[in-house]
Parts: sequence; C-alpha cells; structure tokens
Amino acid sequence: MFKRVILIVLDGVGVGALPDAERYGDAAAATLQHVAQVAGPLHLPHLEQLGLGRIVPVAGLSETRPATGCWGKMAEQSPGKDSVTGHWELAGVILDKPFATFPDGFPPQIIQAFSEKTGLQPLGNIAASGTDILRELGEEHLRSGRPIVYTSSDSVFQIAAHEAIIPPEKLYDLCRQAERILRPYQVCRVIARPFVGSDSTSFRRTAGRHDFPRTPLTPTLLDRLQEADIATAGVGKIPDLFAGRGLGNCLPTRDNRHGMVRTLEALQKINFGLVMTNLVDFDMLYGHRQDATGFAAALGEFDAWLPQLFRQMRETDLLIVTADHGCDPTTAGTDHSREYVPLLVWFEGMAEGEWLGIRESFADVGATISEVFGLTSDQGSSFLTELRR
Repeated sequence: MFKRVILIVLDGVGVGALPDAERYGDAAAATLQHVAQVAGPLHLPHLEQLGLGRIVPVAGLSETRPATGCWGKMAEQSPGKDSVTGHWELAGVILDKPFATFPDGFPPQIIQAFSEKTGLQPLGNIAASGTDILRELGEEHLRSGRPIVYTSSDSVFQIAAHEAIIPPEKLYDLCRQAERILRPYQVCRVIARPFVGSDSTSFRRTAGRHDFPRTPLTPTLLDRLQEADIATAGVGKIPDLFAGRGLGNCLPTRDNRHGMVRTLEALQKINFGLVMTNLVDFDMLYGHRQDATGFAAALGEFDAWLPQLFRQMRETDLLIVTADHGCDPTTAGTDHSREYVPLLVWFEGMAEGEWLGIRESFADVGATISEVFGLTSDQGSSFLTELRR
C-alpha cells in the first residue's frame, strides 16, 4: 500500500496533560491549547484539514470541519518526558524505568572523574536554563577557560563553551569523554552547547549543538529497517537521539526552516523507506524560553510549508505528524511537560479521515511503520488497518 513513510516529530508540541502528569509537576500543562490562548487564535488551515482541531479544542481551529486526514492522540507509556525517551518509544523501545536526573547537580565522583579525564575543572554543576547559565557564568568562563557544566529536570549533562575558548570540535571531544564516564550512572545524554558573544548581554548559543545519547537499549524501528535493507534517513537531531544507529542518511539542520528543506531533500534520496524528521525550534527556541508568540509563529510556518510537502508526495507515500512530549511555554518553569501528543496521518487519495482514538503508546507509530514494510514489532498496536478503511 505504501512505499515511503514521512514521520515528522514536532518537538515539544503536546496536547494536554497525561493522567500521571501531576507526578511530574505538569498537571496544568497543555502546550498547544495554551499557545493558542496566549498568542491569539491559531490559523493553521492545513493542519486543521488533517484533523488537528478535532484532537482537542484549540482556539482558532475548527472542531467540526471535515478532515481529509486521520487524527488521534497518544499517551507515553515510558516514564519520563525527554526527547530521547519520546523518540525511542515512537521507534518501538519502551523504557521500564526513567533515566537518572540530578536536580541538585552531579555528585562529586562524576565531576572529579570529568576533571581527571579532561584536565579541566568545570564551572557551575547546577540545574539551570541554558540562557540563564550563560548570563551567570559566561564571563567567568571567558576569564578562566573552564567549561560550564549544568543540567535540568531532564537526564542531561550539558557542557557550554565559547567557540573562541573551546572550539566546537574540542567541545564535542569533551562530551564524548563525559558520555563514557556517565554510562554507569544512567544519564540519558550529554549535550554540547557552544556559544558566542563578548559579554553577558550578548552571549547566544549557536547552531553547533550536538547530542551524545546513550545507545538504545534494544533494536529500534530504524535498526530493523536497516537490517531489512530498507532505506532510512534522519533529518535534524534524529541521528543524535538514536546515537547514529539505524540511519543510512543523516541530514543535520540549523532550525525548523532548514529541517523542512532537508526533509524534501531526503525524499529525493529515498524511493522505498522511511524519512524521520525532528523539528526542534518549538521546544528549543520557544517552549523552553516561554515564548508562546514565537511558538505560534513557528506552527504557522510549518503549516504554510505543508503544501510543498504534499506536492512532493507520491500516491504510495504515508505522512505521520506527531510529537515527542510537551513543552508548555505558559506554565511555571522552563522544562518539558508530560503530555499527550497529537497524531495526524494522511496519504494522497484518502477518501475520508477518521478518529484513531487515544493510543496507549507512542510505539503505535513504530508498529504501524513496521507493518507498512512487512516487519514485525514487539511493542505497540498498528493503526494501518484503520487507514486501509
């Protein structure tokens, strides 16, 4: 029925708190709904046509307009609310326990091991937002040359360094060393955070961010596709999230706009297989920075690009649009939120859209794609039968 699948992950675009969100401090989270309330009614005609307004009530989106796509929402079965956990579950890997977090900073043995291995005594070692930590410690970093280490509510070990003090390639090497040190501590990923600027008023992070995650615990959808000689392409930070595994083509990106361009490039490379794209700006630039207006504008830009994608799609292509977690810019704090994610599915010639329900796991996406390509899946329930109707 299908020869290619385009899976687009709108990083951080949640659609309401999960039943267990209170345990994560996210009972009030509803990313999409709150963005529409704060930034004004959303105008997203193409996403609305796919059924976005039918998933949850959203200001500006019709709940009754006939949809040409299928729509639903998905719950996360794995514990946690980070990008790696969400993407792994989309690809059929469900965790039974969350990655370790360090809200009070990393224990002395980790920092000591990092210092001994790298010869550098880090600044910071606190939980902080990425922009705040630069204002607080950026100038001291310029004076001392010491890298800035910090974390968040997620399982991350982040290293920030000015590009003139520690060039990106050297920073990436520091991150690789840190990743090896952290393996016994169940830390999800190490993130390189290069920045530029001359003082605390002008520091800004560059597009040189690079993630160094743990290797997936079991084979993912990408691994199984590659093993079956089915082409795979990862656009944006997909290679980072899967430690480069299972991908025949890797197309890094600078931002959402570049990610959309590179998605179309990936389609030129693949005639039979999967293109998996992550669009990170919703999360990185707007959710974490509590910018609902920018979040809404980014949604509008993605919506306006969709007709370009539709024109590139063939009759045997399947489009799936979803997310990996929430990142509500209107709630207290700057971290991810534990939310349902949208599920929008479309192919050319779809006679009539239908409700795909509330799916019990993100892994339903991986199960569906597995069935498309004739593979089996141990996790999730495919919705391919509903599409065939």
